[in-house]
Amino acid sequence: MACDLWLVPLVDVLCHSPDNPFAEEIALYDRTLAAAGLPPVPVFAYMPGLSGDVAPVAGFDYDALHFLRRAHLLQVCGLAVTPVDELGGDYEQLLEMFETTAQESHLVWHYDHAGAYVPVDFAHPLGNDELLAGGGPLGSSHGLLRELESVGPSIGIDPANPPAPPAAPEGPTELEEPAAPVYDNSPFARERHVWLGLHAAATRSLAQGSMIVFS
Repeated sequence: MACDLWLVPLVDVLCHSPDNPFAEEIALYDRTLAAAGLPPVPVFAYMPGLSGDVAPVAGFDYDALHFLRRAHLLQVCGLAVTPVDELGGDYEQLLEMFETTAQESHLVWHYDHAGAYVPVDFAHPLGNDELLAGGGPLGSSHGLLRELESVGPSIGIDPANPPAPPAAPEGPTELEEPAAPVYDNSPFARERHVWLGLHAAATRSLAQGSMIVFS
């Protein structure tokens, strides 16, 4: 099954439009951030070359996302990061044994086909009943990038000089549709593919002032 990442430019031409399709979500994120003593979701003035258009930035296999999450949990918990061919009981055991660590991770503690990362820096994902009933925990693009940089070397990626990211999907990928093939001979090929997509999304989120959403 495929999973897409989209960038939502947080520019006034979109956010201040009465037709903004993300108005309810952004209002919820603002309430959540305020309750945590944080600034609201930033909205930027129009910049040439950046419109309010929402566009895909990455696409990858649903299971492969959990492969990368597994690698991150192993690395954070001081365990050997080993490749796997399929998700097994060890990942579920990791989530159970290190539940607190998982819930403090922007990479791990996130719904897979909903929710968002916003360009506001906070230490751990934010969650409340209203969020968890809908899109799931709210993540920080800063926090996601820090965790990607931490786990990168464990799967053979130099975060200071990563390979070029895969091409973004041309349009929405259906949930049951297979993800694009991965051309990588590494034993961590699938983890690396997801890492590159998430890294492209996180860096652009911070550089452009965009929100990352799953679909």
